[in-house]
Amino acid sequence: EMLAYASLVDAGVGVRLSGEDSGRGTFSHRHAVVHHQTEARRYLPLQHIRAGQASFDVYDSVLNEEALLAFEYGYSTSAPQQLVIWEAQFGDFANGAQVAIDQFISSGETKWDRYCGFTILMPHGYDEQGPEHSSARLERWLQLCAENNMQVVMPSESAQMFHLLRGQALRPMRKPLVIMMSKRLLRFKGAMSELCEFTDDAYKPVITDPQLHQSQKVKRVILCSGQVYYDVLEARKQREHEDEVAIVRLEQLYPFPHKAMQEVLQQFAHVKDFVWCQEEPLNQGAWYCSQHHLREVVPFGASLRYAGRPASASPAVGYMSVHQKQQQDLVNDALNVD
Repeated sequence: EMLAYASLVDAGVGVRLSGEDSGRGTFSHRHAVVHHQTEARRYLPLQHIRAGQASFDVYDSVLNEEALLAFEYGYSTSAPQQLVIWEAQFGDFANGAQVAIDQFISSGETKWDRYCGFTILMPHGYDEQGPEHSSARLERWLQLCAENNMQVVMPSESAQMFHLLRGQALRPMRKPLVIMMSKRLLRFKGAMSELCEFTDDAYKPVITDPQLHQSQKVKRVILCSGQVYYDVLEARKQREHEDEVAIVRLEQLYPFPHKAMQEVLQQFAHVKDFVWCQEEPLNQGAWYCSQHHLREVVPFGASLRYAGRPASASPAVGYMSVHQKQQQDLVNDALNVD
C-alpha cells in the first residue's frame, strides 16, 4: 500500500487519506506519520520523496462517517487527478455511512452524470472479533452495483493491493473503488508477493490455483474470495488426495470478470463439482449477488453449491469457540471432509 502511494506522489499524483487513525493504519500497519515523543512534531516520510513531488496528506478524522464520507466524495469529484481515500477502522463503520453510499457514491454517475474516482478501504473478514467488527456488509455493496457504477474487490495478496491503488489513480476513467481489505492478511506471510509481482505483473481479477500441476486429476473446484482462501488452502494440504481439489480466487466481485474467469476455468472443463466458499452467512457476503454470474462461467452441466455459515440476522457470532467451530465446518464442507 505505502509503496503504491510513494510511486504515485513521485509520479506527480497526489494522495489524500482520511479516516479514524489513518496515520498509523487501522491496525497499526501503515506508519504514515511518525510522532516526535518530546517535541510533539509530526513527520510524514511520503511528503519527502523528492523535491517537487505531489502532495501526500493524511487526516485522522472524527467518528461521523455519514458526514466524512459525503465530504470526501465531494472532494474527490472536485479533485479528479488525486487519489482520494476514506478508510474505515472496522467494516461496520459502513453502517453509519450508508446514506452517503446510497445517495452519492453508488448512484451519483447515473443521477447527475458526476464521475468520481473515490476509493474506500473497508476492513472485512471473520477473525473472532464478534458481530460489530467482522463485516463491511459486502452484500449491500453488491446490491448497489449496476451499470458499471463502481468496482468492488477482495484482494488476497499484497501485489494486488499495490496494483489496485495505482490503477485507480492512473486509469483514465473515474469510478469508485471499494476494497474489502482483510485484517488478518496485513501480517500474514502467505499473502506476501515477490518483488517481480510489483514490477512486472499487473492486477488480476481472478487468480488460478498456483500449486496445481495436473489439472486433469481435479475432481472439485472451490471458488472463493478474500482471506478464506488461506484457510481452505491449509486444510487441503492435510488431505490425502489434495491434487483432486483446485482453489480459484475471485478477486473482483464487480464488475464480474466473466472473460477472465472463463479463461481460468477452461483447464477444468471436465470438472462437474464446483463449490462457492465464503466466511459470511448464507444471506450475506457474495453468494446471493454473484451466484448467477458464477453459474454462467462454470462448465456446462456442472453443479455449483454453497459452503459457508448458515443464514443469520447477525453478521457474526459473539463467542470465539462458536466462531472457530463454524469456520472449521465451512472449510470441511467445501472440501467435503467428514
